[in-house]
Amino acid sequence: MDPVRNPYAPGAGQRPPELAGRDRELAQFDVVLERVARGRPERSLVLTGLRGVGKTVLLNALRSAAISRLWGTAKVEARPDQSLRRPLAGALHLALREVAPRHRDQDQVDTVLGVLKAFAVRTPAAATAARSTSTRSSMRERWSPAIDVPALSGRADSGDLEVDLVELLVDAGSLARDVGVGLALFVDEMQDVTPSDVSAVCAACHELSQQGLPVVVVGAGLPHLPAVLSAAKSYSERLFRYVRIDRLERAAADLALVIPAAEEGVTFSADALDTLYAQTEGYPYFVQAYGKATWDVAPGSPITAADVRVAVPEATAELAVGFFGSRYERATPAERDYLRAMAALSAPGAAEAAVSTAEVAAHLQRKPSSLSPARDSLLKKGLIFSAERGTIAFTVPHFGAFLRAQAT
Repeated sequence: MDPVRNPYAPGAGQRPPELAGRDRELAQFDVVLERVARGRPERSLVLTGLRGVGKTVLLNALRSAAISRLWGTAKVEARPDQSLRRPLAGALHLALREVAPRHRDQDQVDTVLGVLKAFAVRTPAAATAARSTSTRSSMRERWSPAIDVPALSGRADSGDLEVDLVELLVDAGSLARDVGVGLALFVDEMQDVTPSDVSAVCAACHELSQQGLPVVVVGAGLPHLPAVLSAAKSYSERLFRYVRIDRLERAAADLALVIPAAEEGVTFSADALDTLYAQTEGYPYFVQAYGKATWDVAPGSPITAADVRVAVPEATAELAVGFFGSRYERATPAERDYLRAMAALSAPGAAEAAVSTAEVAAHLQRKPSSLSPARDSLLKKGLIFSAERGTIAFTVPHFGAFLRAQAT
């Protein structure tokens, strides 16, 4: 069929033509927004799941829901080697620009923007103490947000992110409350936030909740994100509502394929849908990838199981390069040995079970301590995660099957 009309969209964070199977999460977030807007207590939200289940897509959909209610929204993507201060400053500036024009008191708006600018240009306290005044001035000259007010002194500028973020979000939340809306901060790849910055985010959520301010934090990350938050603040389990984002149930996976095709006047046979679900096991990224490949090879409507079988090698090869291979290439030889050992020990299937680090060491005939560098590096690269002490699992569904296929 015409590839130009192909409706399927496999891509990192790219919204599929039909966001199937996420109605409950969207409806729950609408309730959160309404309750917070009315001054009622509500926890912030954390989405967790493997790669390819659509966390970023859902995060963006939740942001769109907040925008539709005229909330100010800010989104950042965490990086393990970067503090949140600068990306948060830029994102919150955009959020305040969405809210500020509706505020009656321009002086108060300028005050909050001055606090934001002070937050943005402040270097960490420990580093600042070691620098001279001229060096600090140089740092400020090299980077400064485009805020047309002077930075205020004495608020959100201590250099301690935990103190500064609390003060900034309290002021920003108060400004939004005056307008009758709220602020929503979205943090993608939240498991990569540094421990001190995670502590700051938790402390800010705690203070905002106590003051009843209309600010919501929505994080998305890998399955071990709850453990990361708990390690930062013992009370984090009471700050957030954790939502596990998993593969789609059969009915939702069918809708993700059928509805976009129907809009192009194309249908699927029942056995084609059976075959596609057997291949994708409901993982949203795979649904889009196999749907796209099947559309391209199908001669016409209805799409049949035979069309799917013709498309499978092409879709599998594309995933092997772009989805699996790109991640595997990031690993060093020692890390690849570790990954292959995990694959050999894990049970076949999409949701490959976690394996113990002791079993990996035994399989490689190495002492567990000698494998720590490889394991820790794989954790930092986001290729594996540890939900429980002494165990590890792949962050990418079907990654074990990919590695086992490479070994044959």
